[in-house]
Amino acid sequence: MNVDWILSNYGVLLPEAVLTLFAFAILLIGLKYRSVLGYLAFVGAVVSLGLVIMNFSVNATLLYNSLVFDPLSQFFKVVFLLVTLLTIIASIRYYHGNVHQGEYYFLLLIATVGMMFVASANDLVSLFVAFELGSIATYVLAAFDKDNPRSIEAGFKYFMIGALSSAILLLGMSLLYGITGTTNFTALSQMSFEMSGYTLAALVLIIAGLGFKMALVPFHMWAPDTYQGAPTVVSAMLAAGSKKMGFVAAFKLIILALIALRTEWYMVFAIISVITMTYGNLVALTQRSLKRMLAYSSIAQAGYIAMAFVVVSHTNVDSVVNLAMGGALFYILSHAFMKGGAFLAVGAVGYMLLRDRIKVDVEEDDIDNFAGLSKTAPITAFSLAVFLFALAGIPLTAGFVSKLLIFSSAIYGGLAWLAVIAILNSALSLFYYARVVKVMYWDKPKFVLKGEPTAYVVAVLLALLGTVLLGVYPGPFVDVAMKVAEVFL
Repeated sequence: MNVDWILSNYGVLLPEAVLTLFAFAILLIGLKYRSVLGYLAFVGAVVSLGLVIMNFSVNATLLYNSLVFDPLSQFFKVVFLLVTLLTIIASIRYYHGNVHQGEYYFLLLIATVGMMFVASANDLVSLFVAFELGSIATYVLAAFDKDNPRSIEAGFKYFMIGALSSAILLLGMSLLYGITGTTNFTALSQMSFEMSGYTLAALVLIIAGLGFKMALVPFHMWAPDTYQGAPTVVSAMLAAGSKKMGFVAAFKLIILALIALRTEWYMVFAIISVITMTYGNLVALTQRSLKRMLAYSSIAQAGYIAMAFVVVSHTNVDSVVNLAMGGALFYILSHAFMKGGAFLAVGAVGYMLLRDRIKVDVEEDDIDNFAGLSKTAPITAFSLAVFLFALAGIPLTAGFVSKLLIFSSAIYGGLAWLAVIAILNSALSLFYYARVVKVMYWDKPKFVLKGEPTAYVVAVLLALLGTVLLGVYPGPFVDVAMKVAEVFL
């Protein structure tokens, strides 16, 4: 067995292998040299991202077809790695000097490896193992600030709800295996199912288990408390990256493997999508905590993306299916920049309050602390304003193009009523987004901040660049998303 044989047969695993090697190297180097760990993690993620992009058009399988490497899996790996890079950049400042930063970067990279394997999973067993690899690391990350009771609470709630969702998902997978006698997605996609009580139970359990991972209503209860209590850099990772792990799993298992049952899950996803976007926006209206507001906003955004399930199950027209899935993929990429950047901008303000030892009577992410932010931290304020308007779907931003694609697919798919509800929800969301912008630009500042932290500013500006670029020059990225979506035809 020589190096050439290994590379020719297992070369597609190089991105995951590199990230894993860097994770363990960081754990060892951190015993003596802590100041370089963030930069090492950054290099590892950049190398892994480069390898994924180099092999973006690959088509290969491994381990008896239990892992598939194709443009769909590579697309999601790019999203996961981009979010990880933004998180690492901000974390270099947030965890500077922390004695446990070696463990932090180790868990962050291992969580990303788990997400990447979920993107490649083509079997119930490999999917579940990869899910747990990615999830268990994020449970610990959510509770990483162990001196903060809110962080401990966030990690505990996330772990308990995550364990419950894993059990529900595993039960659904077990029933599906018992019905079909196979765990392979390709084999499942070629089967015709006879609707029975067992089939219905398996489908409901799988949708419920994945619903927890995607934070769809009514399986969303973990998200607000976890996003608010977790360290903000981790919240950015969870909202912009980890949640997408649930979507790629749902796309593969429900749309690709169980497409024969689409008439059964059409109405389920139609109801879930509408309730999710409406509930998320309505509850976000009343929030004073920006992290909590962004959490409910993220729930609403998941409702928009879930429209793709409804369109795919309602029409057989290839062009409409391609538009829906391509729009969903573009939305996922856009959301990574918009939501990740928004959380990091909020985290920058919290970090500055802590750094400057400014005592406030409310939580660090309370909207009152953002009063006059445009005068005390202009880059952070401007970037946050752009992220919020992008999430609302204002033109010349990634959010506008994302919503245009996914809403158009609903109209072309004969679901105009769903598009109207989504448009009304987008209009509703503009109220609580605009309120934050008003506070930052028209209210008087309550305190003076001593400069914006460089690491946060770099991460926020990179996310801003992605948000604006995808809105102003979306053509090449839409083309890639549509090309990737052809796997669903």
